[in-house]
Amino acid sequence: MTLKKLGSPLLGLLLACCMVLMLVYPASTLAAALRGLAIWWDVLFPSLFPFFVISEMLLGFGVVHLFGALLDPLMRPLFNIPGSGGFVAAMGYVSGYPVGAKLTAKLREQQLVSRAEGERLVAFTTSSDPIFLLGAVSVGFFHDASLGLVLALAHYGGGLIVGLLMSFHGRGDKYTDPQPSEAAIPQAAPSQPEGRIRLALSSMAEARRRDGRSFGELLKSAIQSSLQLIIVVGGLVVFFNVLMELLTRAGIMTALFSVLGCVLSLAGFPQQLSAALASGFFEVTIGARSAGEAAAAIPLQFKAAAAAFILSWGGLSVHAQVASILNGTGLRYLPFMAARLVHGLLSAILLLLLWKPVAGSGLSAGFSALPAASGFTASTGSAFAASLALLGLLLGAALLLSLLIWLLKQLTRRLRQS
Repeated sequence: MTLKKLGSPLLGLLLACCMVLMLVYPASTLAAALRGLAIWWDVLFPSLFPFFVISEMLLGFGVVHLFGALLDPLMRPLFNIPGSGGFVAAMGYVSGYPVGAKLTAKLREQQLVSRAEGERLVAFTTSSDPIFLLGAVSVGFFHDASLGLVLALAHYGGGLIVGLLMSFHGRGDKYTDPQPSEAAIPQAAPSQPEGRIRLALSSMAEARRRDGRSFGELLKSAIQSSLQLIIVVGGLVVFFNVLMELLTRAGIMTALFSVLGCVLSLAGFPQQLSAALASGFFEVTIGARSAGEAAAAIPLQFKAAAAAFILSWGGLSVHAQVASILNGTGLRYLPFMAARLVHGLLSAILLLLLWKPVAGSGLSAGFSALPAASGFTASTGSAFAASLALLGLLLGAALLLSLLIWLLKQLTRRLRQS
C-alpha cells in the first residue's frame, strides 16, 4: 500500500486513540479545552478579529490595489511578488498569523497572484504580531521587557530573509495559472511619479467598481467571513491544547522530551529546553511559555533562542489554520512548512548572533522604555492603537523605499540612453 492509502486508516486510528484517552481522562480534557478557549477569547479574538474585518473591507474598497501599484517597484525585484504583497506583508507583520495567509488567499481568489507568487507571499508574511511578541512573550513569559528588541530583530529579520530566499521558489515550475482578468493585468509602468499615482488611483477605482457592494453590504460580509475564520482558529487552538494534554497523559510527550533532549545535547544546547521545543512544535503559546519558565540555570540567550524558534515555526496549530485558509486556492502547504522551519532556524541563529551587540549593549533596555514599545504591552486599546501606528509606519517606509527604487531605475535608464 502507498503512503497516501495508509494515511487515512492511520489518522482514523489516532483519532480513535484520542477518543479513548478523552474517556479515560475527562477532567484533564475539559481543563485543557477551557485553557485553549481562554487563549482564544482573551488573546486571539481581540487581537485578530478587528484586523480580519479591516483587511476584508480594505480589499473591497480597493486600497490593496492602490498600494499594489505603488509598491510594485519594491516588491518585484526583492521578493518576486506583485506590489500588493507589500500591503499583505505589513498587515501580516502587524496583526500576526494567520492574517497574511488570509489576505494571500483573497489575492489568489481575485487572480492578482499566481500560485508561485502566492506561495512566496504566505511563506514570509506569516509571523507573530508585536503585541504577542513584546507583551506576552517578553513581559508575560520571560518577565523581561528588554528582550523585546532582540526577539523582534531575530523574528522579523528572519522573516525578511525567508522572503528573499523564497523569491527563487517556483521559477522553474511548469504549472501555469489561468489567464487573469483584464483588470488584474498590470499596465506599463509610467515614467513620471504623477503617472504612477494616477495608475494607483485608477486601479483602486476599478477594483471598487468591480466589487460594487455598498458600505453596509461590505461591512456585513467582512464580519461574517471574519467570524467564520476566527471560530475556525479558536477550534484549532482548543483541539491542539486537548491533543497535547492527551499526549502528556499517555506518556508520549515525555518520550518526545527525552529524544529531543538527546538531540539538543549533541548539538551543544541545554537539553532542558526539550520540553519547550516539543510543546512549541504543537502550540506556539504553550511552547513560548515553557521557554520562559525553563530552569534558571539555563543561559537566558538559549531560552530566548528557543522562544525565537517557536515563534517563527508557529506550531502545528498555526499550520492547521493556514492550511485551512489555503484549502481550495491551489496554494501548496509544503513550501509553507519548509519556510516555517527555515524561518525558525534563522531566527534562533540571528538571536544568538545579535545577543551581545543588542542585549549586552543597553539597546534593549532603551528600546523597552520607548513609548512606542511600551504601547504594545499596555492595555488592549493602547496595544491596538500602537499596532495601527506601526502599520502606518511600515507602509510609509515601504512607499518611500519603492519611490527611491523607482527613481534610481529611471535615473539609470536615462544615463544609458544619453
